[in-house]
Amino acid sequence: MIPLQENPRALIRYALASATLTGIVFWILYLSRDAVLLIYISALISIGLGPLVNAVEKADVVSKDGEKETFQRRWKLTRWYRLPRWGAILSIYLVLLSIMVGISVAVLPPLMSQAQELWVRLPSLVNHAQQFFVEIGLLDQELTFRQAVEQAPTIPPDAIGTVFTAVWSVVGGVFGIITILILTFYLLLDADNLVATFVRLFPNNKRDRVAEACRRVSVKVSAWLGGQLLLAGIIGTTAALALWLIGVPYFFVLALIAAIGEMIPLVGPILAAVPAILVGLTISPAVAIGATVFFVIQQQFESHVLVPRIMERQVGISAVVVVLALVIGLSVLGIVGALLAVPTAAVLQVIFQEFTPLGDNE
Repeated sequence: MIPLQENPRALIRYALASATLTGIVFWILYLSRDAVLLIYISALISIGLGPLVNAVEKADVVSKDGEKETFQRRWKLTRWYRLPRWGAILSIYLVLLSIMVGISVAVLPPLMSQAQELWVRLPSLVNHAQQFFVEIGLLDQELTFRQAVEQAPTIPPDAIGTVFTAVWSVVGGVFGIITILILTFYLLLDADNLVATFVRLFPNNKRDRVAEACRRVSVKVSAWLGGQLLLAGIIGTTAALALWLIGVPYFFVLALIAAIGEMIPLVGPILAAVPAILVGLTISPAVAIGATVFFVIQQQFESHVLVPRIMERQVGISAVVVVLALVIGLSVLGIVGALLAVPTAAVLQVIFQEFTPLGDNE
């Protein structure tokens, strides 16, 4: 048989078959891009939570036969407080769910009360605003609240379709979150086997290097999650202090909303600022303006200083790369792309360093 390298026709057929197979694979990935995105998000979350799950599970890796007996003796002494891996994962899920429920219980009642109070005071607030606009010449005369409602633009014919699309998007988002949680659970449950299988795809002389790269990716993604929590803590603390000084009631609850909003890139902080501004509006326009000014300054400082610096320190990628990753992620996948930008950049950095190692002559 003629070797493939010495048979031009066979080489061409091999190249065409490889190109065709690659095109089919990419086409399938494109058609299933939504599912692939959910899997990728689940993989990132599972990588980031891996060290925490290991810590809760208290499972040590036995790598040498000489340590196996000691580990088994220690297991017999300490098994009463050890959790199985599935139990460690579920315990983390339950803690996160409890925090979310606790925040909801603390946030919703005062927000509903303030919203009702705002609705009662809305006509008078509209009248005060109109008086101001008449004084500066933007309005010719004042309108009653009913007149303003009657002169509002009519609902366009396609509004029902738009509302239906928005509701369907929300339902799809809920199912997407449930899918991510389930996928993350199973990825965490079988993480060791998945990593071992991935490492076995490489030649023997490369497996240690690939395993080390996987470990570095895990460390970086975990650091990214830690950085997100640190950012949320800073935003929540500064919001609580500033809203208290400005005189906004329920400042602690509103600060919790700001901290949660920080976890959602770009639109999260903006949406989190709205309740504080509305609550401030129930006190006085000056308080609402003060809250607005604070959130504008805070978000400028967060986006231009905090995010690049904290992610540079936590994840180990430069501030310039962080900003570029956020811009590219936003342009490609919108808010989801911005959320995944930094951990994806960290993973790509590890891959790049492995393919272009310094001082490696291979």
